[in-house]
Order: sequence, then structure tokens, then C-alpha cells
Amino acid sequence: LRQAKRIVVKLGSAVVTRGDECGLALGRLASIVEQVAMLQNHGREMMIVTSGAVAFGKQRLRHEILLSQSVRQALQSGHNQPKDMSLPALEARACAAAGQSGLMALYEAMFSQYSTCTAQVLVTNLDFHDDEKRQNLHSTLQELLRMNIVPIINTNDAVVPPPEPNSDLHGVNVISIKDNDSLAARLAVEMKADLLIALSDVEGLYNSPPGTDDAKLIDIFYPGDQHSITFGTKSRVGLGGMEAKVKAALWALQGGTSVVIANGTNPKVTGHVITDIVEGKKVGTFFSETKPAGPSVEEQTEMARSSGRILASLQAEKRSEIICRLADLLTEKTEEILAANKLDLEVASSRLPSAMLKRLSLSVAKINSLSIGLRQIATSAQNSAGRVLRRTRVAHNLELEQITVPIGVVLVIFEARPDCLPQVSALAIASGNALLLKGGKEAANTNHVLLQLTQEALSMHGLREAVQMVSTREEVEGLCRLDKMIDLIIPRGSFQLVQDIKKAAKGIPVLGHSEGVCHVYVDADASADKVIGIVRDSKCEYPAACNAMETLLIHRDILRTPLFDQIIDMLRTERVRIHAGPRFASYLTFSPSEAKSLRTEYNDLECCVEVVDSMQEAVEHIHKYGSSHTDVIITENAKTAEQFLQQLDSACVFWNASSRFADGYRFGLGAEVGISTARIHARGPVGIEGLLTTKWVLRGDGHTVADFSEQGTQTYLHENLPLEQKEILQRDSS
Repeated sequence: LRQAKRIVVKLGSAVVTRGDECGLALGRLASIVEQVAMLQNHGREMMIVTSGAVAFGKQRLRHEILLSQSVRQALQSGHNQPKDMSLPALEARACAAAGQSGLMALYEAMFSQYSTCTAQVLVTNLDFHDDEKRQNLHSTLQELLRMNIVPIINTNDAVVPPPEPNSDLHGVNVISIKDNDSLAARLAVEMKADLLIALSDVEGLYNSPPGTDDAKLIDIFYPGDQHSITFGTKSRVGLGGMEAKVKAALWALQGGTSVVIANGTNPKVTGHVITDIVEGKKVGTFFSETKPAGPSVEEQTEMARSSGRILASLQAEKRSEIICRLADLLTEKTEEILAANKLDLEVASSRLPSAMLKRLSLSVAKINSLSIGLRQIATSAQNSAGRVLRRTRVAHNLELEQITVPIGVVLVIFEARPDCLPQVSALAIASGNALLLKGGKEAANTNHVLLQLTQEALSMHGLREAVQMVSTREEVEGLCRLDKMIDLIIPRGSFQLVQDIKKAAKGIPVLGHSEGVCHVYVDADASADKVIGIVRDSKCEYPAACNAMETLLIHRDILRTPLFDQIIDMLRTERVRIHAGPRFASYLTFSPSEAKSLRTEYNDLECCVEVVDSMQEAVEHIHKYGSSHTDVIITENAKTAEQFLQQLDSACVFWNASSRFADGYRFGLGAEVGISTARIHARGPVGIEGLLTTKWVLRGDGHTVADFSEQGTQTYLHENLPLEQKEILQRDSS
């Protein structure tokens, strides 16, 4: 679609007219004109097939008739004549004749704002059946396009004859011009257009009429799938309905033109629907001749949800068995995993920065560590879904329980970190969630092997489809539109990735972190030995990690002391580039580069250094410039430390410990599905608990709310009941 040079845009009656059908939707038209003009000015050859002449003419004629009646009534006011203000029926051909010139004048005025010239072309079915007329039409349109003019094409409704017989149904390569859908398809094929965009008042093609309970938008439609579609009635205005659009689209597709049917009336997308389609974004329904061998992402999601529900109902011991089997497979297939990882590294070595390559790289030690973490998760699976958190006696024989349950279908999008796949899979299995994975193409080979191992482990209980890997061809934006199928999105990667997902998500909650702008504050009462070790580890152990130190805050009293010199010498020895904050720069005799921003995630051997006057000022600095990820205080003053821990509202706050401890594995969670800096649900490293929600189960004996009214016989007790011993142990251990 990005390569489409010649494009036909068909504007249906519902797009062009207002809801009252008596006038034009000027705002929508202006937006469409702007997009068409922009594409035209960028070298595309644009043609518009438009409706609207009848509606525009109806508006004008009604106005004229009402005005005429008012004049007659004024002249007859002295006579006792009846006042009849009813409007006569308006003939469509007359409306078209009255409205066509006004419609064209409107287009000319709108396009002139973008220095774009237009030309009117009126056609009838006979113009396509007569070879000479068809050739003349082709030559005219070809010449207009050559001169960079946008042809505005419409059927000549003032003289249009009845439709020809459906010769296209009898094996003849002709489509009868019965409406603007068939006209647009015929023109697109005649002019060898690359793309036909048919805009209507629905999002695209649904498997049943929009608004019905089971109606689902079809992203990609293939020839031969018509039997799976239930068509509704035709459009509220115009001659065609969705069935006519599909027929015309398939005819154009057969003739070599790509087709997209999309919504041209939605105010949220109208301003960029055409340009989004041309950019290749997942908008509306795309008609494709070639059906891929594998399932669509919608089918994958349905399969994952179905298997996920069975997974959630399994006993915790069986979910633990699956995870332990996966841990065994990781160690058994280490050589196969490393061989695939080597292929990925060879491809990526010339185009990825060193920090990304380190994330992409696997080793025997990493795989062994993964296996150990998975066994920790398997142990924790005993305390996940199905755990009773609270039990209440609401009334006599009416008991209420709050129980943990899986979230449902979780989509995890991660970049070049293949170790994420088995970790996230194990957490999903432990919590009973279905899982969709979208990995970075940099780790394609490694991810493929790890997915096979994960599904092999799931197969021991017939649940292979509970974890699915989405094809790399699937755009992330398209996945984020599946709000009726996906319950939670967790992006695991760069700040930019997280922001892109949050922006693209349509109605799906996103659990992610902002930048990892982590601070280490060195207090006046800090121990020199602890400072050097913690600062070195926080910055240098893995500088690309989101929990690595990015800003070092130093108490003013430490300046010009041996400890300050030791800190600077250590950073220089470790080849850390220092960016001075404004106050720190004012104290220095040497001149490191000044920090462009005090809120920067360097992800490399670089950090900002700034000076503060007190612990309180350090807290204020972090609140202003931090990202609520992980922040550290180094001090021997317990009172100061406790104030820091209590006042700072980051997801992770440490005292005399490296920021690198902010990790699910190091917290004893086995692994993490990601880090969350959100204020609701999970915060910090997200393990099994973060993938659970709750439901309320009420067991009664014929109770009704009326029983508790003033005239009723029941009273509320609301007694907290003790949990069973097993439930207490589960709650305490979690």
C-alpha cells in the first residue's frame, strides 16, 4: 500500500451526506479533501468517485420550494385559501441535476486551498459498454492525471438509464454500473489503479451485520470467504450496501487493484483514514488474494483464550509440572538454543548497538539461571489462581468469597531479549493466563526454538495453544486494536516502545514503565566502602538495564573530600562519561559535558551527577526528574534512611543496596513479566501476583435483596470468617 502510485477514493453517500440526509457533511469532506490533496502533492495520482449530488440537490430544491410556498401564502393572505406547507416528492434525477454543479463547485473551492486543480467527469453505464466511449474516457482521465489534476467522477444521475443486466454474473469480464461501488471498481481496473479505498459509514466488513451480538470486524478478507458472511440491509442512503461493496471489491481485486473498505464518518479517524491506509496501517478491511498458511492473529487469540481457560482450571500442581518440564527442556536443549542465538547475533552484530547485543546474547550461564528462575515460579504456582483471599458471612446461609483468578489473554511485546520468552511464559502458565508473544525480529531464530520448547512443555496436558507467538509481519498497532480479545498488554523494552504501545492501545489496559531514570543519593553520613561498591554496581554491572543508575546525587558536604575523589576516580576507571548537572558544574574546576536534561535514561556507561543540600532536597529532585522506577539512598543514618524510604513514592526504594536488585528473579519471584511504574494494580517487578485479578463468589439459599428490606425477614451480618488452614498458609507464603 505504501507503494501505491495511482489511487481511487470512493466516497459513499453516507460519508458525503449528513445524518439528516438533507445536506453535505462539510467537515468530513474538508478532511478528506486535505488528505487527497496532500497525497496528490506528494506525487500520487488521485481520483475521487463521489456521491452527494442527489443529497445536495434535494437540499437546494427543498429550500426553493419552501421559499416559493412562503411567497404564495403571502400573496394569498387576503383570501381564505388553505395553507398547505407540505413538500411534494422530489424526483432523484431532478435533485441530481440541481445538485451536481453545487457539489463540484464545493470540491473546487476546497481543493483550491491546497493549490490543487480538479476536473468533473460524469459517466453512465453506456460509457463503459461502448468501446469508443470507454477509450475516450480512459484517454481523458489519463490526460488529467498527467497534468496533475484530480478527476472528480460521478454517475450522471440526471440522465442515467436503468442498470444493464448483470453480465458480470455470466462469466463476462464486465461489471455493471449500478452504483458508485461498481463504478469505482470499474474505473480502478480500467485505469490500472494500484489501490481502491472505499469509504462508508462502517469500520469495514463484518462477518454479520454491525451491531449484532457476534459481529466481528474482518481485517483481511479472502476470495471464497463470502459463505462465512451474513449481509444486512443496504446503506441508509445511496444504492449499495455492504454486499455490493464486497462484490465490487472482489471484482477490482481480480482485475489487479488492491482494495480497502474503511469508515469515512468516524470523527476520531476521519482526519487521517486515507493517509493511514496508504501508509499500510491496519485500517478497515483489506482484500487479499493470497491467504497465509498459518492462522490469523485473531484465530491465534481465540485458540489461546480457549486453552487458557482450561489451563486456569488445572490444579496448581499440574501447572507447576508444565513449568518444571520447560525448565528441564531449557537445560536439555541448551546447544540448540545457543546455535539459534548465534545465528541471530551474526545478523544483528553489524546493525545493533552493543547494549542491545548484550540483551540479545544468551550463554550457558544465562540459560542455567533461567532454569533456576523457572523452578522458583513453579513453586509459586501453588499460591496463584483459585486462592481465597477473603471470606464473609453476609447473612445466615449467605457466604461471600474473594478468589484470585487469571486476567485472561495477555499480550507481551518485547524487543531483542529472548530470555524474556520462557520467563513470561512460565509466569503466564503459573497464573493460568493465555499468552500472546510478539518478539523482536532480531531474536527470531532464538524465539522460534524457545517457543517450540514452551509449547512442548504445555503439550503434556494438551494445552500447546495456550502460548502463541504472533507473526513478525503483524503490526503492533493492529494487535492493539483487538480490545475485545486481549485483556492486558505488557510492553517490555525501551521507553519508546512503551510509549508507542500506550498510544496505539485502543481500550486495552497497558502495564508498563516509563523511563528507567534511577537515582542513587549519597548522603553526608554515607560509608565510603558502601558508596563505591553500590555506585559501581548500579551503573556499571549492566548499564543497558532499566534499573541501572542514570543520575548520581551527592550531598554538598561530600564535595572536596577524599570520598568525592574516590567516586570520580572509580567512574573514570570504569569509563563512565559524566554529565554535570547545573549545581555540580558550578563547583568544578574541570569541565565535563553539561547534562542536556536532568531526566535522561542513558542506557550506557554515562550518567548525570548533581549536588543537593539535603536528603529532603534529594527527594524533591527525584520527584521532579525521576521516573518512579527505582531509587537508592546510601547512608549510615537510620533516621535519614527511613525518611527517604517513606517520603519517596517510587515503585522500588532501597537503602544501602544497588538499584540493580529491582528485578523479579532477585526479589524471589522467579522472573518478571515486566517492571511497572503505574499507580494501580501491580508496581515494581511484576510476577505471578501482577497477572492475577479477583472475582467474588456468593453462595446463598434462595436469598433476595427484598428479604433485607424494612418489611423483610433477614438482616445483614457481614462477619469475617476465618480462612481454612491451607488458605491461610497460601496467603502468608504469597
